[in-house]
Amino acid sequence: PIFLDTNYFLAHPKKSWCLIKEIFYDFFGQATPNDGHYALAEMEKKGYIKSIITQNIDNLHQKAGSTNVIEFHGTSRRLTCLDCNNNYNSTEFIKESPPYCPRCNGLLKPDFVFFGEPIPQDTYNKSINETSLADLFILIGTTGEIMPASTIPFIAKENGAKFIEININKSKYTNSIVDIF
Repeated sequence: PIFLDTNYFLAHPKKSWCLIKEIFYDFFGQATPNDGHYALAEMEKKGYIKSIITQNIDNLHQKAGSTNVIEFHGTSRRLTCLDCNNNYNSTEFIKESPPYCPRCNGLLKPDFVFFGEPIPQDTYNKSINETSLADLFILIGTTGEIMPASTIPFIAKENGAKFIEININKSKYTNSIVDIF
């Protein structure tokens, strides 16, 4: 969607924020963890899972109790000032459209990746590191079409991880690197 394009957001912050607020905070902000989120959190607590790499920006893994979560595309729970880089909890500022930084009056942006933005390097590096160390990689609910996240499962497989896919439909990985579907 155009309102998640970096250039559009900067040129039309009020229009962008109205849609961002409606979709990501008013609608998806009401989402709660499901049994899958709780199962992963329990598996982490018991030491079966070392980390979760998610493309989701909804914070549901943390709400379910997972602690080592790498949010590949960022998070909706934090806002970042585009001028001074200060971070804020989104619930404190989301009522304003658009919200502005109380420190410098710069425009606040949700701390998730927009079209035209790269994945933060530290997030990418953590994801690759955790993936390289994995002896088991569980893929849940993705088609594997979004770059560069779609490269991560291949890295796990190249480093010897067994691969389990849990999906309703087959993904681009199913017939190539998956051990159990």
